[in-house]
Amino acid sequence: MSLPVAGTALLLIDVINDLAFPGSDVLVAQAEPMARRLAALKRRAAVAGVPVIYVNDNFGQWRSDFRQTVAHCTARSSPGHRVSQRLRPSARDYFVLKPKHSGFLDTTLDTLLGSLGTRRVILTGIAGNICVLFTANDAYMRDLRVYAPTDCIVSNTVADNDHALRQIETVMKGQVASSTRFRFRSRRRTRKDQRP
Repeated sequence: MSLPVAGTALLLIDVINDLAFPGSDVLVAQAEPMARRLAALKRRAAVAGVPVIYVNDNFGQWRSDFRQTVAHCTARSSPGHRVSQRLRPSARDYFVLKPKHSGFLDTTLDTLLGSLGTRRVILTGIAGNICVLFTANDAYMRDLRVYAPTDCIVSNTVADNDHALRQIETVMKGQVASSTRFRFRSRRRTRKDQRP
C-alpha cells in the first residue's frame, strides 16, 4: 500500500520499555523480532520524510523525561533492553510522554499532529490490545486514517494481538497489512513548485 508522505506520521507506541513485569518473557520473545521489522519500517519512513513520533508511557514517573526513560530501558538490566536499543530514537524524532493507555489522553499528541498536518497515522508498538488499540480508537474518533502494520505490533498473546488488529480493521476502518507492504510516495512536483 502506497501512502503519501505529506499528511502521514509513524507512531511508535511504548517501544522504549523496560518490559519489567512478571511473565514478561513471553512478550519480550515476541517484541525482539518485531523490533527488527519496526526498525526497518522506521528507516524507510524517515528516508521518505515521514515524521516519526515516539508515544511513550511515563511509567508513573511524573518527574521523568524521555532521555531518562531511554537510558533506563536500554540498560542491560532491563528485560526489554534489546527492543529499546534497536528502536532508540534519533535526534530528528519527536516524542510524547503519556500518563495512560491512549497516546491522546492528556498529552500534546493532538497539537503535534495538527502542527505536522497529519491526516494518517501508522500505529506500531506494544501492546496491541492495550495502548495501540486505545490510541487507534482515539485517532479514529479524531477522523484520522488509521494504518496498522501487523508485524510491528505485539501483545501479551497472539490471540490478544489478533483480536486487537481485527478491532482496528473492522471498528476503526483501519488498513491492516504487513509492514513490507507499506510504501511512501512524495508529492509530485509541478512546474509551479520548481520555480524559484
